[in-house]
Amino acid sequence: MSASLRILVPVKRVIDYAVRLLNGSSVSSAFIGFLKKRVANNVQVKPRVNKTQTAVETQGVKHSMNPFDEIAIEEAVRIREGKTASAKVSDILAVSAGPPKAKDTLQTALAMGADRGLLIETTPEKEGMLEPLGVAKLLKAVVEKEDRNIVILGKQSIDDDANQTGQMLAGLLNWPQATQASKVAFEGKNVTVTREVDGGIETLRAKLPIIITTDLRLNEPRYASLPNIMKAKKKPMEKKSMADYGASEDSRLKTLKVIEPPPRQGGGKVDSVDAMISKLKELGAI
Repeated sequence: MSASLRILVPVKRVIDYAVRLLNGSSVSSAFIGFLKKRVANNVQVKPRVNKTQTAVETQGVKHSMNPFDEIAIEEAVRIREGKTASAKVSDILAVSAGPPKAKDTLQTALAMGADRGLLIETTPEKEGMLEPLGVAKLLKAVVEKEDRNIVILGKQSIDDDANQTGQMLAGLLNWPQATQASKVAFEGKNVTVTREVDGGIETLRAKLPIIITTDLRLNEPRYASLPNIMKAKKKPMEKKSMADYGASEDSRLKTLKVIEPPPRQGGGKVDSVDAMISKLKELGAI
């Protein structure tokens, strides 16, 4: 296998993270800090459950690229630019499976520096319902057909937070994997990945081909400039169907019901430690 990198970067269209922030979703302080850097204006829309209580309503809600996938695109471009690794990149292919509107997400990837786009269209009613295993099987077929030797993808998407696709893809391809990367370096066909773990820093080394999933601290994605946005419109964009890759949109899991969380109640004040202990006992906390 050639030492030049043929990179595949899967990207997902999700409800914009500015919308999620307004809903008070429980995300880490590091993630909130990352989003504050990326969000210029708050979007005055809150996610809501649809009438059938089967999913979140997506009509009329702003969508954008999954933030972790932005990091993956940025890393692929930085590798080619030689900013993070001395490796020759022959091609960066961005792929997205979704409705026709997912083309906008791919256009963003192209404006950030990807060379080609591949849109695998799904039925609109299936948007956001592809499961990690189904996506992994689809990506396996893309990797084989496009002759990729490295896949860089976000460790998770901010809608389902599954954090499974990269690991499943590595298993299906029987490739080594380095998840939650905070630093990536290349030396010939060897790849060194640094990742943060509970006990500190862990360093992994493997040979190509490899699956890498990105963490927040890997890089800060660039904004697509207006000239690059215009250039992206001239870059190749191919459309395929799930059937072209022998993949299916069928779900193995069934969502029984989606409901909004109850509104948070305000806290109370106590005058002494004894009063606090009594209140905690009353609530059954101790």
